[in-house]
Amino acid sequence: MRIDLHTHSTASDGTDTPAELVRKAAAAGLDVVALTDHDTTRGHAEARAALPAGLTLVTGAELSCRIDGVGVHMLAYLFDPEEPELLAERELVRDDRVPRARAMVRRLNELGVPVTWEQVARIAGDGSVGRPHVASALVELGVVPTVGDAFTQEWLADGGRAAVEKHETDPFEAIRLVKGAGGVTVFAHPAAAKRGRTVPESLIADLAAAGLDGIEVDHMDHDEPTRAHLRGLASELGLLVTGSSDYHGSRKTCRLGEYTTDPEVYGEITRRSFGAFPVPGAGGV
Repeated sequence: MRIDLHTHSTASDGTDTPAELVRKAAAAGLDVVALTDHDTTRGHAEARAALPAGLTLVTGAELSCRIDGVGVHMLAYLFDPEEPELLAERELVRDDRVPRARAMVRRLNELGVPVTWEQVARIAGDGSVGRPHVASALVELGVVPTVGDAFTQEWLADGGRAAVEKHETDPFEAIRLVKGAGGVTVFAHPAAAKRGRTVPESLIADLAAAGLDGIEVDHMDHDEPTRAHLRGLASELGLLVTGSSDYHGSRKTCRLGEYTTDPEVYGEITRRSFGAFPVPGAGGV
């Protein structure tokens, strides 16, 4: 059983529509795929409608959080998308994305980069605009060779010359809200140091005590020694261990199913949730 619990579509910063994503997931031999767009569940309905037979959809989102100046991404699975408190917080985060992206364009202009808001908006399309769309604009202009190369201190990484902060949720509050909506929380790529500063392990321990369910260990931004260390930390703290591709279509080099989650861990995630249930494919449309 092959399970990928972290993917993105055009509902946020991926390049595949939700329908394309689930079809590609089935073609890649996945049995379960989670759609976890940034701070939105807008792609879920399209993914459900197109879900191929034999593929199960886990509904979710990747929540933008921040604590002590460090960005934290919290994967939330199988929560009730209409639960008022969590919905209001996700809308607050999403509403701040456009002003933030416009501010990043202005900073890049001040740095001599001729990026325009119209260019970024075109790249984002109907998706929830974010730094990857600005990064794609830098690639189009030849400023950097890849999207990943834009996430440095020179450009868009946390604290970078063109980075701009937005409203982000305290991770302890995110855990509380997701739990209240019947969902499960997993700390995404907690040791991805090349993205910027990471939180200390003492904070992960505090998050575990506050109800964090797991940490994403097998991820393209973690090397083998880091994965081994995180597995030990998860065991010590009683946290679930997941593996995922963090697929973004052509915006990143990772492949669907590049890293996967153990079926027993997936089963535990579904047992702990009560806000929503995995959706079995019925053949799509």
